[in-house]
Amino acid sequence: MKVAALAGGVGGAKLASGLEAALADGDLSVIVNTADDFELWGLHISPDLDTVMYTLAGIANPETGWGVEGETFDSLGMLGNYGEDTWFLLGDKDIATHVLRTGRLGRGESLTDIMASLSKALGVSSRVLPMSDERVATILDTPDGRLEFQEYFVRRRQRDEVLGVELRGIESSSPTGEVLEALSGAEAIIFCPSNPVVSIGPILEVPGMREAVAAASSAPKVAVSPIVGGKALKGPADRMLSSLGHESSAAGVARMYAGIVDGMLIDRSDEGERDEIESLGMRVLVTDAVMRDDGDRERLAHETLGFAEEISRSSGRVA
Repeated sequence: MKVAALAGGVGGAKLASGLEAALADGDLSVIVNTADDFELWGLHISPDLDTVMYTLAGIANPETGWGVEGETFDSLGMLGNYGEDTWFLLGDKDIATHVLRTGRLGRGESLTDIMASLSKALGVSSRVLPMSDERVATILDTPDGRLEFQEYFVRRRQRDEVLGVELRGIESSSPTGEVLEALSGAEAIIFCPSNPVVSIGPILEVPGMREAVAAASSAPKVAVSPIVGGKALKGPADRMLSSLGHESSAAGVARMYAGIVDGMLIDRSDEGERDEIESLGMRVLVTDAVMRDDGDRERLAHETLGFAEEISRSSGRVA
């Protein structure tokens, strides 16, 4: 079964890992948010891409979900000795990824080709695809002014109220040929449990992306809610949804995906929202949506894929 998954952050990476375990080698393509990419100390850093890649490679830090397991921070310590503000944790192994990516970008290689090379070197069988090769930056409006995403997310520890979101450069971006190929060939398109505003949102806002998802008419589109019991399991999605005028609930996320998603997996704690979500024209599957370990990741992936197949059969679609 060929699957295209839209993902960003730790939650998206976890489900992508479960999907890879549930599918044959090479059947998964993960389209990843790059609007949180930024430069630091001359290095091009792609947090979401790397989180997905490290997770699929089985080397992600199990305690944080991001970074590399068994990491050391000698380089960061030396930067601190030089008087640098070391607010963004870059481990020694992680820096190697950024050095290679930055050098290859400087030689004119595309981000897509670079990620294919790095992923292959780490033994990843799935395709880890940037949403676009053009630069896009998430800028957040807050009571203290405009903040770049990593400034808000890491340096200021997500304490600011988010009043608006700008995707700088989005109008000049486009889906890559690899992304369009993954979507057109997919037998199911999965919206991972990632922040719908700053992870899935930027992917869908790339000009032509929504149309490409919709054009895969035979592929059921299934979303896994990132909100459980009104709260985000990790990150600021719940607070961000509320401050931007959305409801922090599975139903609130469903309303954001209405018209593009056919079905939604929600947690048992949110079963009371089933009727509201179904009124939007979506099928609903109630399950345990929390991924506590590798077994949960694979179980949820199998349930998501089975739900997609059920939607396909019941609608008479032929993938």
